[in-house]
Amino acid sequence: MTPQTWKKYSEWPLMAGACLFLVAYSVQVIAEPPDPYAAVLTLVIGAMWAAFGVDYLVKLVLAPQPGRWFIRHPMDLFAAVIPIARPLLLLRPLRLREVMDRSQGTVIRTRVLTYIVASAVILIYTMALSVLSYERGAPGANITSMGDSLWWAMVTITTIGYGDYYPVTVPGRWAASALMVGGFVVFAMVTAVVSSWLIEAVRAATDARTQAAEIPDHEESSRPTARGEGPMPRQPRA
Repeated sequence: MTPQTWKKYSEWPLMAGACLFLVAYSVQVIAEPPDPYAAVLTLVIGAMWAAFGVDYLVKLVLAPQPGRWFIRHPMDLFAAVIPIARPLLLLRPLRLREVMDRSQGTVIRTRVLTYIVASAVILIYTMALSVLSYERGAPGANITSMGDSLWWAMVTITTIGYGDYYPVTVPGRWAASALMVGGFVVFAMVTAVVSSWLIEAVRAATDARTQAAEIPDHEESSRPTARGEGPMPRQPRA
């Protein structure tokens, strides 16, 4: 089996598994169901985690150069460790390069912005879940509900940081650090897309004015004389 064959048949089932993982983890963290429901959710989460671990190992073994593949695919390792991060692979550089190769101008920006928005939504929600699972029940914690956690995640990723909610546990602070870095990446990509649109708009307006200025000169140089002897010589401008 080749890496391409494995990817063809495993990618979408694993994406569905990531969504199932996210649903099970959400119910476990937000609802805190009693046994036996909690045990079932834990089993589902463990099974999905194992599936992504197997996927990563298979890709590593099938790679022509496993060491090089390991270095060049950190997002695959990240998705294996944290399965709910699997949808973020849609934003990896290879995918964006493929979109740019097939598209131009506005189509590129629209698709990239779609990826950015989806990535930001997934990042906010998953980090809010993670922080809530770490903070709930911790001494001195102020993030004790999903509403508080989502509010904290929103103000953190936008770099506003009111300071009314903050993590007090070490894992919660690590999750907050990841969210801050993700926020910088998201807004950097948005800035790049907006800058590209502004540059293209200014260039289009400049080209339009240049073409409009060249039309009268062309008409003047091609206007025939009174005797029909051809175009009049172009007069130098003052």
